[in-house]
Amino acid sequence: MATRVTLHYCTGCNWLLRSSWMAQELLTTFNGMIDELTLKPGDGGIFEVWVNDTRIWSRKEQGGFPEIKQLKQLVRDQIAPEHSLGHTDAHAPQSGANT
Repeated sequence: MATRVTLHYCTGCNWLLRSSWMAQELLTTFNGMIDELTLKPGDGGIFEVWVNDTRIWSRKEQGGFPEIKQLKQLVRDQIAPEHSLGHTDAHAPQSGANT
């Protein structure tokens, strides 16, 4: 099955640059694993990320944009759960932790 990723973004909000940067990051991280990546213009403040027929992010539901680390993890979980993201998978120290 071919892997399709779609970033549906609002043109009125000028989110093309953010969407194209995220697309570049995904294509670089998942080199050879994504068969098709589409930037889909829209309106009404939309920003959604779809992998095949599954929506993995909605700005309206999640209350904002994903951090790129989070987006890569969400995509990875859909297309290649065993794929290591290297330093992106490393856990950041929790604030207030004694070291």
